[in-house]
Amino acid sequence: MSEETLTSSSEQAAGLVPLEWLESQICELAGHLTATTAQFLTLLGDFDARSGWAEWDLPSCAAWLSWKCQLTSGTAREHVRVARALRTLPVISAEFAAGRMSFAKVRALTRIATPVTEAGLAELAGPMTASQLERFVRAHRQVSRANAEDAITARRLTWREEDDGSLSVSIKLPAADGAVVLQALRAAAGDLEHPHDKEASDEAPPAAAGLADALVEIAGGYLAGKIATADNPDIYQVIVHADATVLAEPPASPEAAGVSAETPDVPAETRRSHIEDGPALSAATVQRLACEATMTWMLHDHDGNLLDVGRRHRRPPPALRRAVRARYGARCQAPGCNSRRTDIHHIVYWSRLGKTALENLYPLCRRHHVLVHEGGYRIVVSPEGLVFLRPDGTVMPASPALPAPVGEIAAQHDADITPTTIIPNWNGDRLNLDLAIWACFGNARLAEERALDPAAGSV
Repeated sequence: MSEETLTSSSEQAAGLVPLEWLESQICELAGHLTATTAQFLTLLGDFDARSGWAEWDLPSCAAWLSWKCQLTSGTAREHVRVARALRTLPVISAEFAAGRMSFAKVRALTRIATPVTEAGLAELAGPMTASQLERFVRAHRQVSRANAEDAITARRLTWREEDDGSLSVSIKLPAADGAVVLQALRAAAGDLEHPHDKEASDEAPPAAAGLADALVEIAGGYLAGKIATADNPDIYQVIVHADATVLAEPPASPEAAGVSAETPDVPAETRRSHIEDGPALSAATVQRLACEATMTWMLHDHDGNLLDVGRRHRRPPPALRRAVRARYGARCQAPGCNSRRTDIHHIVYWSRLGKTALENLYPLCRRHHVLVHEGGYRIVVSPEGLVFLRPDGTVMPASPALPAPVGEIAAQHDADITPTTIIPNWNGDRLNLDLAIWACFGNARLAEERALDPAAGSV
């Protein structure tokens, strides 16, 4: 049979499956996934309430979930938050378990719902899409904060790393605290006598770049003070990795200025120019920093691995501490823990003739460091690397394997799922956000009035 005939037959076989059947199966499976996720979060809520994660000596249920179920730290924290909220929200939990309300909707509602308001919120959320509900929840929280008596105490600072490696920061502070921060920035920028008109103009406000530089100056001064007095100054330092060639040779062109450990066509061990556990830096920036920075040399082999920089001291000197942090990513290496605040632990204890050398040192957070020394936990070296053992000898792998699924997904829950269960009653209309917020807070006010005067509600 020719190749053309085989291709034609396969296309015909694929064409036997109607698109309507595919759509039906996708929607039905989405309903099953929703009902199963509800069951998963119910079990997680019970596990958290009983502190099952503490049996593994982990700092939180989110850390256990991230370790055992292969979730990122942020996703694990969000799952635990939703699981805790659902324990007090029976109406939303019932809709979730029935497969009629997706996890995206439940996650949004649990940010604003209370046992008193959840029924009304669930009814409003029914015909909305998940994106519309997210908009509604954001608006609800804004109105709630505006109406709250303690809105003046609201404060937050958020940041994100941009695609080019730069940092964007957004901060919100009460008026008095904001004045303190702004005055400090003006002082650091040498701009105290400027009138600082609030109205935008070409002459009045100080340059935004000047205030940004002032913020860096203030932060640097704080860290410098900590470094001078801290027992472990490394946690207050910004560490930059740069190859000797980056420091010695100017870049040939602007395009060649930034070479990071992640550049695909340049081996990581030959040209390194990046913030530790962070974005790449240009050669010009690294050379500028080197003019006044503390320099520490680290030797790498051809595979990029750090070689021994052995010292015969019980307490690792700063150079060796930095080498340990560089080798292990500046994080606690105990399974399930990603803490950045670490001590340096001797795998073979100093008292047992263990060397203060790179191959015998391991970063552990204070909690796990105490567990190793006082809680019976052990770290042993195997051909596969370091192994963390509990007091009973149980191995704690860095990433436990998930068990194989057993049976059909429909057997994991009791919901009656059809292809239309998960589909909201949305007819394509745009969300009238003002009306939705007005109705939500209006219903809440009526509920409060009826609670105070039951007779009025029966008229």
